[in-house]
Amino acid sequence: MTFVLAPAPETCPGHAVSHLRARRLAASAKPFVARGSGGGRCAGCRLIASHCLCALRPRVATRAGVCLVMGDIEALKPSNTGWLVADVVADTWAFGWTRTGVEPGLLALLADPQWQPVLVFPGEFVSPERVVTDLPPAGQGGRKPLFVLLDGTWSEARKMFRKSPYLDALPVLSLHPDQVSNYRLRRSARESHFCTSEVAALCLALAGETHAAQSLAAWLDVFTTHYLSAKRSVVLDRESEPHQRLRALAVSDPALYPAGISGVTSNPSSCSESCQPR
Repeated sequence: MTFVLAPAPETCPGHAVSHLRARRLAASAKPFVARGSGGGRCAGCRLIASHCLCALRPRVATRAGVCLVMGDIEALKPSNTGWLVADVVADTWAFGWTRTGVEPGLLALLADPQWQPVLVFPGEFVSPERVVTDLPPAGQGGRKPLFVLLDGTWSEARKMFRKSPYLDALPVLSLHPDQVSNYRLRRSARESHFCTSEVAALCLALAGETHAAQSLAAWLDVFTTHYLSAKRSVVLDRESEPHQRLRALAVSDPALYPAGISGVTSNPSSCSESCQPR
């Protein structure tokens, strides 16, 4: 069925991934067809109106930034979690990947002297001299960490890694988390694989951005709860553990939640008129 988005409510303004999605759709010769409901979805969160979570969205100012290099249709998928990274982390950029070229904006970002870009990828696929397992001390050289994430399926990410010479000079950050992935929206043949927002949260924690990492992790869990409830046509539990965790983070730092703490306890009617299916 066609994936139709209604305009986003004011509580969920556009960001890097939503803008990339709009550009990708504008360049497409035919509508993108996604699995799921044929009804309208909110452009802010990609969910049906009854499960809209725009009023819950945290927005965190961080020292670190995230650069998403996205597979061809990743930004179009309702289950994409790079979108969630852009929801939460203010300094997020998103660029589409092609084998034959590179967006000038991506090259400019990687060359920006205020940032220290590091490519996040499993070290087992990289020459040892490129691999780092930690970040330089904060303030060293005055450059802020910029985590470059390849957002796509595992086969797409490996292709992007192999066929992107402009990334060859970057150090490669290899993560070795103790926990296993909790991602439930897509299947992976490798248990060690994490979804994009989980990787971003691990990177933020490594950079000392604890509250941002916790907010992003909670946001993924709340999104997953809403997404699966809508997919299975079951009543949404707005007092679930992820909702309570997000609420606790809002209480600890209300400035992170533009909709206010009350937004975390929102009900289905909180979705604005602009979010209704059309």
